[in-house]
Amino acid sequence: MRSTSAVARESSTPVLAVVPSLAAAGVRGGNIRLSNRRRLLWLTVLLAALILVSLLSLAVGARSINLPTVADALLNFDPSNGDHAVVRSRIVRTVAGLLVGLSLGLAGTSMQGVARNPLADPGILGVNAGASLAVVAGIFLFGATSVSNYLWFAFLGSAIAAVVVYAVASLGRSGATPVKLALAGAAMAAGMGSLMSAMLVSSQDSLELFRRWQVGALAGKSWDAIVAVLPFVVVGALVLLGTGKLLNTLALGDDMARGLGQRPGMGRAISALGIVLLCGSATALAGPIAFIGLVVPHLLRGLVGPDYRWLLPLSLIAAPAILLLADVIGRVILLPGEVPAGILAAMLGAPVFIAVVRRGKQAEL
Repeated sequence: MRSTSAVARESSTPVLAVVPSLAAAGVRGGNIRLSNRRRLLWLTVLLAALILVSLLSLAVGARSINLPTVADALLNFDPSNGDHAVVRSRIVRTVAGLLVGLSLGLAGTSMQGVARNPLADPGILGVNAGASLAVVAGIFLFGATSVSNYLWFAFLGSAIAAVVVYAVASLGRSGATPVKLALAGAAMAAGMGSLMSAMLVSSQDSLELFRRWQVGALAGKSWDAIVAVLPFVVVGALVLLGTGKLLNTLALGDDMARGLGQRPGMGRAISALGIVLLCGSATALAGPIAFIGLVVPHLLRGLVGPDYRWLLPLSLIAAPAILLLADVIGRVILLPGEVPAGILAAMLGAPVFIAVVRRGKQAEL
């Protein structure tokens, strides 16, 4: 039986700082109502931002189109109108960005809650690398050429990578600390990258297909690809959206969670299922896009606090908005070419990752 002081130390993990923040969020009724008003305000703001960015995704590109024309193309499509045709061609790209963004945002937020780790992210922890390696194996060994063909490879690879990284990081007396998880994820990604390179140099066709996919781009997607991943994204999102209360109690430590009537092992397994579905779907559809799942939860905690009952649904809105914004910027900064959204997402996320690591180190001193 663990001592009360041990449980207290576990529950005071600086990763999510849930216990101290309960006072800030407000335990008394009046403060809770005030806090919820603020959260509803940010929910409205983020929804408006997502709608605006989605319209910009339809309007901005090598051929820019004004917003009234975009609205007219959506409501009164004229096949003979060139601007309308351009808008319609961008719809699938925008929908792909929405699906990939919400998948990565929800998965990253849930991973940080399950692992009680601010560095948890599908890219940093090697989950995307596992999905990528499995997709390359599907392309190289089994001739998979479309999302519907290699989607199952992505699921399998992301699941195996998540289990291996967590198992490796859990070795030793301190368990799966944030730094150990990040290091295990980096080592896993490096090892899988070597295996991918070995397969790709042996096949020019596989290399060409992988080259277009691995940069994390939203361009060139088809409705067939959207339809292939949509059911898994919906199921994964519903699974994770129902885990808010569980993640709040896990932040207090496993012993405290059991005392509050939760089953940590079962809860983590259910969350892992949702994470694998979302990460696999996002990676299969758009390639490995890093840092979206890391950045979004940290931004949202600063706005609405650490309550996962709010963080999860808000990440479903904020993450696709950020990814679509990165995609829109990438279309225009190097005209007539494009910078893939995955590259711009990495440029945004890398400084945040460094800041989180520095803050964690200062907390340990």
